[in-house]
Amino acid sequence: MTYAADQIYEEVAYVAFHFHWRLDDILDLEHPQRRRYVTEIAHLNERISEGR
Repeated sequence: MTYAADQIYEEVAYVAFHFHWRLDDILDLEHPQRRRYVTEIAHLNERISEGR
């Protein structure tokens, strides 16, 4: 199963922006693992914006 290239770019940009990881390191992640990092970053951002 594959998924849209736009989604890959979005995930990679999101993780790279927040964690400053190299492109190759992010692309080496399996899709579920990369999605998990995206989810965790989103939770961190929510907590920060709520002041927790």
